[in-house]
Amino acid sequence: MVTNNEQNNKDAKNIIKELQKQIEEVLPPQCELARIEVEGPQIVLYLKNLKSFYEDENLITKIAGKVRKKVLLRTDETGLHPPTESLAFIKSAIPPEAGVQDIKFDPIFHEVVIEALKPGLAIGKKGVVLKAIILNTGWSPRVLRSPTSSSEVSKAVRSALLVNAEERKKFLTTLGKKILAPSQGCEWIKITALGGFKEVGRSCMLLQTPKSNVIIDCGINADTSNPQKTYPYLTAMNLALEQIDAVILTHAHLDHSGFIPYLYAYGYDGPIYCTPPTRDLMVLLQQDCINVMNSEGSGAPYGEREVKKELNHVITREYGEVTDVTPDVRFTFHNAGHILGSAMVHLHIGEGLQNIVVTGDLKYGRTNLFDSADTRFPRVETLIMESTYGSREDIMPRLEECEARLAQTIRATVARRGKTLIPVFAVGRSQEIMLALEQQLRNDNVLCYIDGMGLEASAIHTIYPEYLRHNVQRRILQNNSPFDSPMFKRANSKDRKDIVERDEPCVILAPSGMLSGGPSVSFLKLMAQDEKNALVFVGYQSALSLGRKIQDGAREVPILDAVSKKQESLKINMSIHTVEGFSGHSDYSQLLAFAKNIRQKPARVITVHGDENKTDNLARTINRMLHVETRAPMNLDTIRLR
Repeated sequence: MVTNNEQNNKDAKNIIKELQKQIEEVLPPQCELARIEVEGPQIVLYLKNLKSFYEDENLITKIAGKVRKKVLLRTDETGLHPPTESLAFIKSAIPPEAGVQDIKFDPIFHEVVIEALKPGLAIGKKGVVLKAIILNTGWSPRVLRSPTSSSEVSKAVRSALLVNAEERKKFLTTLGKKILAPSQGCEWIKITALGGFKEVGRSCMLLQTPKSNVIIDCGINADTSNPQKTYPYLTAMNLALEQIDAVILTHAHLDHSGFIPYLYAYGYDGPIYCTPPTRDLMVLLQQDCINVMNSEGSGAPYGEREVKKELNHVITREYGEVTDVTPDVRFTFHNAGHILGSAMVHLHIGEGLQNIVVTGDLKYGRTNLFDSADTRFPRVETLIMESTYGSREDIMPRLEECEARLAQTIRATVARRGKTLIPVFAVGRSQEIMLALEQQLRNDNVLCYIDGMGLEASAIHTIYPEYLRHNVQRRILQNNSPFDSPMFKRANSKDRKDIVERDEPCVILAPSGMLSGGPSVSFLKLMAQDEKNALVFVGYQSALSLGRKIQDGAREVPILDAVSKKQESLKINMSIHTVEGFSGHSDYSQLLAFAKNIRQKPARVITVHGDENKTDNLARTINRMLHVETRAPMNLDTIRLR
């Protein structure tokens, strides 16, 4: 009796043979094709004669068009020169101005990984340096940008991927064979709401066809004391985790990524698809989540081991890259404008049976950091969009007004010799506020302390300037990163008491943004009772968060003592301010403009990621505006799309 795995392997071998036949129709025989391998969603060609291949600069495009997959090129083992000899050539080929920081060889993938401060110089005009390296050494060069300031996370991620290359190779090869299995038709498509429906937090959705089970986002709600509302309803899937084919992640924030390592702790062994910046930021935030949950006594549902396993299963994709997930599901990432690397997911299912856009968190408006969210897609039948600010009252002021008001609040606090605490999300909001402060206060001689993950996250931003607005990108490329400005100083747990007790006005940026834990709560305890100080909210505060309680007027709040683990009462004497408009989420007008400008116009809109009244209101308004079917489902609802 033939098992499913045996049948899949047999089908994959036949498909690889067919792919090889198609490639050989285009590939000149003098290139000497040694073999073809599948690595996840891409095809790898191993050649013995690369020089002949490069005689036609359009050859790789022709092959990719023929097989309709991403194609990578590598030298066969017989053509790899010894690393010592290759290293000498690489050092001579790359100009010193490139600022090469490290060169490492990966024999499993036949790659040489080159880290440089100026990757463009290491690549050369039209890739001339890379071409020289591969032709003279056999090793395929992969050039990575070094951060402008130290980043422990990026260093750890890159090191782990190299150390675990053999394990990743096995995983990608096995996955590739599963993806190649022939499609057997797609009779129906449905989604199940597992978290983040009529609420903000623990975003999670299951997309199913007869042959595919794909999870989109898998987050936690860190801003609730109710354990029933902390994690997604995974048991409602009625599936073992081993039956999940893939996880697609829109962005790194914990309410979207924070529960993914749990999947690996309990049986999931498949891929995670995300953009390269999302991978790095996800690891940063998850590691911090483990530390915070363990230190506060609640305990994390997973550990470092699961984060490392997760990392080995990440497959990164850039915006615009079409990627096969299963035989009947493929997707493309598009810019969401929310945080670094955030993406909307365009899903193409069943050879065009249904096209779905899942926005994740989106910003359809001007920010200091990112271009506005994309609105053009090949086809859209169903739009699943966030509605964090889905009420008519959720209209934000212009960014310039927000920046001026923030500066005015800080200057007023400085005038009375007070300190300003700004709780921020370490990723996204922190960098947006840093840019605003640098622009508004650069001549005020006010120090700004960055605590927690803010500086680490900012360093990761400098690795991926191509994801940022052009003016910020240009500054980073010119070694003038705004995140390295001398007005920003690093702070840590040992400094906090001293910073607060000094007779020196300052600004403190600290996560978490909703005062749900971390450095912002530590500073709040030290600063709250001094009326000279100010607390400024610059982002969304969820309904059950400590930040919302204070924002709504509470002047005495319960707070956990880090040593005794008991609830204590904290008096709030500092002045409280809210400066709206810095959000990475679209306000009400922007959400409506986004829905109106989607091309092509969807037939159905589903609103998610918002308090109950906001999702309902946005759905009703879009229904009247676009005359399309709209829904605002609850958690545990299942909707058949076809």
